[in-house]
Amino acid sequence: MKILDGKELAEFIKERQAYEVRVLKAEKKKPKLLIIRDSDNPVIMKYVNLKIGYGEDIGIAVDEICAKNSEDIAEIIKSANKNPEINGIILQLPIKDKEKTDELTALITPKKDVDGLSGSGNYDSATATAINWLLAGYDVKLENKKIAIVGRGKLVGAPLYKMWTNSGLNVELFHRGSDLTKLAECDIIVTATGSPNLILSEYLKPGAVIVDAGTASEKGILKGDLAEEVRERKDLSAITPKLGGVGPLTVTCLFDHVIQSTKKS
Repeated sequence: MKILDGKELAEFIKERQAYEVRVLKAEKKKPKLLIIRDSDNPVIMKYVNLKIGYGEDIGIAVDEICAKNSEDIAEIIKSANKNPEINGIILQLPIKDKEKTDELTALITPKKDVDGLSGSGNYDSATATAINWLLAGYDVKLENKKIAIVGRGKLVGAPLYKMWTNSGLNVELFHRGSDLTKLAECDIIVTATGSPNLILSEYLKPGAVIVDAGTASEKGILKGDLAEEVRERKDLSAITPKLGGVGPLTVTCLFDHVIQSTKKS
């Protein structure tokens, strides 16, 4: 069984990015990313710290602000939009006032929306792109396959479904209330619900490719959507590891967008 190791792929891309950043700095351009959050949730802090560390590795400055509420977030975004020293803005999701998510992400100016959440079209979703990179990097073919996406969230499921259907792929979108036994008909399954143990072994056919992009905190432990029994199977074609699957490439992708934004500034 093939392990879809996003961390390994990210290391190759990181070398190229570090070189591009050095070139930008030689041209007197200093890329900077701003991360806005409104909580200290361990899942959120995990990804914030990953981004800060990655930025340090390739020479991109990363600032982070913890906002008090959604009104504070809106003011921070508006100020960052006008700041020529900031090339990328990320609203780290989920926020406390989830109903305000679309409204707030839409405030981010398209050229600085490096997570691709505003729907402006300047950049595709970083996570959706990362999943594409991961599958392509391990030579997983999507054409003529039956594909399932479990979860229709703004970060992963919805943009990935749009990306793949626009490419003419055969994709079905599931959610937590769907009949998940139908996943047994699918060749490639991407799950991103944040519901630990949602995907059981009995739902998956031999030879399937499984990408677990779900993230949740359970008693302080980060978990994906897959039940542990799934990882005990030997007859799957490929699967992401517990850690280091999609996440590292998502970070890599959004920094690619920061670099692109800086080049255009």
